Amino acid sequence: MSDIASVSLSRPLEEIADELGRSFAEYGFGVIRDHGIDPDLIARAEEMSKAFFALPEETKRAYKLEGGGGARGYTPFGTEKAKDAEVHDLKEFWHVGRDLPPKHKLAEFMAPNIWPSEIDGYREAFEELYSAFDAAGARVLKAIALHLGLPRDFFDDTVADGNSVMRLLHYPPMDSADAEGAIRAAAHGDINTITLLLGAEEAGLELLTKQGEWLAVAPPPGALVVNIGDMLERLTAGRLRSTTHRVVNPHGEAARRARYSMPFFLHFRPDYLIDPASLQAAQDSESGRGNAPVADAQPPITAHDFLMQRLREINLV
Repeated sequence: MSDIASVSLSRPLEEIADELGRSFAEYGFGVIRDHGIDPDLIARAEEMSKAFFALPEETKRAYKLEGGGGARGYTPFGTEKAKDAEVHDLKEFWHVGRDLPPKHKLAEFMAPNIWPSEIDGYREAFEELYSAFDAAGARVLKAIALHLGLPRDFFDDTVADGNSVMRLLHYPPMDSADAEGAIRAAAHGDINTITLLLGAEEAGLELLTKQGEWLAVAPPPGALVVNIGDMLERLTAGRLRSTTHRVVNPHGEAARRARYSMPFFLHFRPDYLIDPASLQAAQDSESGRGNAPVADAQPPITAHDFLMQRLREINLV
């Protein structure tokens, strides 16, 4: 799998930070083993995801929230499309977000979750998985902070009570003659801070290299694929890459199988100001020296405003 880093998250972060950081700078992607998410929980969640998507169409559509931008509940097949794409992606999905108390200062940005009544234990399983993803993501961010010359806890407050979303994805099987190599999810970059993906063992995920070539991402079973999102690329003024990627249908028998995966889109707090100058100030403070102003840095923007801008571009609001 070329030079994409594959590291164990159980090792001391100081030992893996630069290997992972260099991979994020070159490819925008890395592979995380020993991430701490219970394999039994993953297996249970995968079965429940398949059970939900097997429900009748009218049952699933009862959980579609109009006007919610797809942030909670069900989004039907053929709704989302990549920025600037001419056709919709060949997928349906379910979103689980963060539940905050009604009087929490950020509650206005995060709607309550909804849960299907048809599947026993669905809520409990996915609340547990959401928390496990959140913990793994926080540890990855600590490694990123170390690579960037920041205090290891720099990102803790930036993502505390962040608007992170867990997506259960189903790409239905394709039976057409041109199924092999068909595009299931068009080329796109992720909006958020970092993405953690379970289920990438099934062939099809590809990233676009700096040389303009599509490179397959093929992690070992049970590993997480982690990639940089647009928010973190913007905060680091491009030092870490939010890489264009896509999902293509594999060849052979796998071309006609359904594909399931579970990405966790880890977000900054909605009120966090994405400002490259603030990141540089923290780096300067940590190193004890000043650096030249960041070249080509984009103006500050709150994470919520950035999210809304991008959701409009992909047809979700």
